[in-house]
Amino acid sequence: MGTYTIIATSAMGLEAIVAREVKDLGYDCRVENGKVIFKGDETAIARANMWLRTADRIKILVGEFKAYSFDELFENTKKLPWENYLPEDAEFPVQGKSVKSKLYSVPDCQAIVKKAIVERVRKAYKRTSWLDETGPLFKIEVAILKDTASITLDTSGQGLHKRGYRIGQGEAPLKETLAAALIKLTTWNPERPFLDPFCGSGTIPIEAAMIGQNIAPGFNREFLSENWSFIAKDIWDKVRMEAEDLANYDQPLEIFGTDIDHRMINISKENALEAGLGDLVKFKQMQVKDFVTDLEYGVVVGNPPYGERLGERPEVEKMYKEMGQAFNKLDTWSVYMLTSHEDFEQFYGKPATKKRKLFNGFIRTDYYQYFGPRPPRKDKHEA
Repeated sequence: MGTYTIIATSAMGLEAIVAREVKDLGYDCRVENGKVIFKGDETAIARANMWLRTADRIKILVGEFKAYSFDELFENTKKLPWENYLPEDAEFPVQGKSVKSKLYSVPDCQAIVKKAIVERVRKAYKRTSWLDETGPLFKIEVAILKDTASITLDTSGQGLHKRGYRIGQGEAPLKETLAAALIKLTTWNPERPFLDPFCGSGTIPIEAAMIGQNIAPGFNREFLSENWSFIAKDIWDKVRMEAEDLANYDQPLEIFGTDIDHRMINISKENALEAGLGDLVKFKQMQVKDFVTDLEYGVVVGNPPYGERLGERPEVEKMYKEMGQAFNKLDTWSVYMLTSHEDFEQFYGKPATKKRKLFNGFIRTDYYQYFGPRPPRKDKHEA
């Protein structure tokens, strides 16, 4: 078993949540902008891919060094032990980015890193001819920030938000990683009712059900590094077995998803079935103003329309007002809403207990949090 520097990349503003997930897996970590860094072996790489709900990707840091010239970039890249990662027939495209650095031409940086790796690998495998690149895929990235080059291997392949359950989606679907983060920022637990009144393609309720039953987010998909020889197949088998053992499929849940659009309700149901959740989430076509329930101490999480287009604004503002009136009656419930509308509180009818800045893609939003009372503690005899 080797020890690797592992990077869990994160959307801006979610680093602390990703870090908490990494710690819950049992790894000490440190947080930087857009990433959480920790040490671990091959099992840690597989477990991070399988379990991190709010991270974007899992990368291995192959090397980090100062690079003020193309020569330095070439020589330092060539010094790295590429033969420990890449087999002789590896396919290894190189992507790049450069911010506030002397080496600002990204295509040149990519070409130089590629050439340096080719030289190292050819020497290691005693090749005199070109490399065929017909084998497993290794995605390499060179990122230069303030003249420090970081060279990483992407172990995930498709981003971790691709859970494998989304058959259909609406116009502006919420990323699964952000949906999971929105839930983790609440006080919800599986004993409490849960509602998403703008469920769209069902992402938030499906993520809540997966959290509620402790279903690993990566259980239904494959990862690029499953094809790499330095991570043994039995490691992935054990990690999948761990995920199966830790899932609590018997946990009862009260999770509701409603939407004004009946087509989205049908898509939600299909996505929930694909996620293996069957009828666990109750989806219903409904306007938010019509929601009523006798259930208590529930949690509402929603990503309502923002009214970004001018023509939609009055309609959206009217809906915020109606939502405020409907939810005002749910006096034991907590409400969490994500929107870019800066006057949301005014239309909703009261100031939020707390606000948190988050990015939904490139849209800067606020997460408005209205805390309800805590549920009474269950007597041990009742539990």
